[in-house]
Amino acid sequence: MTPMTSTERPFLNRRLAEFGTTIFAEMSALATATGAINLGQGFPDTDGPEEIREAAVRALRDGHGNQYPPGPGVPELRAAIVDHQRRRYGLAFDPDTEVLVTAGATEAIAATLLALLEPGDEVIALEPYYDSYAACIAMAGAARVPVTLRPDPERARFRLDLDELRDAVTDRTRLLLINTPHNPTGTVLTREELTAIAELAVERDLLVVTDEVYEHLVFGDAEHVPLATLPGMRERTVTIGSAGKTFSFTGWKVGWVTSTPDLVTAVRSAKQFLTYVASGPFQYAVAEALTLPDTYFEAFREDMRTKRDLLSAGLKEAGFEVFTPSGTYFITTDIRPLGAALSEAGDGFAFCRALPERAGVVAIPNAVFYDHREAGAPFVRFAFCKRIEVLADATERLRKAFAR
Repeated sequence: MTPMTSTERPFLNRRLAEFGTTIFAEMSALATATGAINLGQGFPDTDGPEEIREAAVRALRDGHGNQYPPGPGVPELRAAIVDHQRRRYGLAFDPDTEVLVTAGATEAIAATLLALLEPGDEVIALEPYYDSYAACIAMAGAARVPVTLRPDPERARFRLDLDELRDAVTDRTRLLLINTPHNPTGTVLTREELTAIAELAVERDLLVVTDEVYEHLVFGDAEHVPLATLPGMRERTVTIGSAGKTFSFTGWKVGWVTSTPDLVTAVRSAKQFLTYVASGPFQYAVAEALTLPDTYFEAFREDMRTKRDLLSAGLKEAGFEVFTPSGTYFITTDIRPLGAALSEAGDGFAFCRALPERAGVVAIPNAVFYDHREAGAPFVRFAFCKRIEVLADATERLRKAFAR
């Protein structure tokens, strides 16, 4: 057999062959082309607190972070992260050995998985999952094992089947990848569910990576419980946080990892060959943001709850089945109640590609977040982290397009 030449072989690494252009790029391009309201990609359409923006300007002017910051992150931010975890959750970390600042949560996820996984390891992730999870697991040469969150219409939420989770663990399982509050379903895992996850991790000696970037966006009676606070979890959990979702500065790309010295050292070993360092002046600003009074976090959460309720009501009036989120700033809907003609027989991809022309609104098909595409086929995600007037306009467009 004649060997394949360098130009005949596909340029993209085979581990990434299944990952093409993201659905976010496709839907955002549709929004631009059609003038539709973009409720697809999850970023706010207003900036965060003015005093924090000014803190970034001050850092730039004072020469703080304009050159390479320290590899683990600037001391002021590491100290602020430690104080935040202590005040909020009673967790104690050493700012010098147990905190690592990253280029957003996305790099934190990548560095953590690249550091902790070997080819052949299995990673259990809650499906649907943030799309970078699958790509990072693939880059590490590991295998993802999805455990699917199932819709529970009676409670209008998605539910974790703990028996299914337990059955998914094998001798090859290296770690559990947990996201709560959960994107895209808006589910916040309960203390009972997290306790069961913790007990399983201890019993099977598993590492746990927990993505908690929406920790401050929890509504109603839901409670955010950091997994690291539960018995036996402090020493086996890598917790990922981020400033982007909490302070509405997603472009600053400031995230962090907290864990034990050994785990943080491992993650830092991978991270240093990704970005090395990033976001120097913004790190100083985020350090100040983390010291904002509780009134900021309460007002931020209340503002998002109001927006959630506005969009949820509009979607229900338009005929969607709505799974009202307990956390995050996304709403998952079921399009099947719209009828086969309108919902393309439950095909979320076709529905979302037609939606900009049909209703002047952009959404994301949840199936892109599933390995089991059929399980996610009828679900569509809308982001409500937009201005009230934008959401009001979007809901009116949806009512006109679908309400019977």
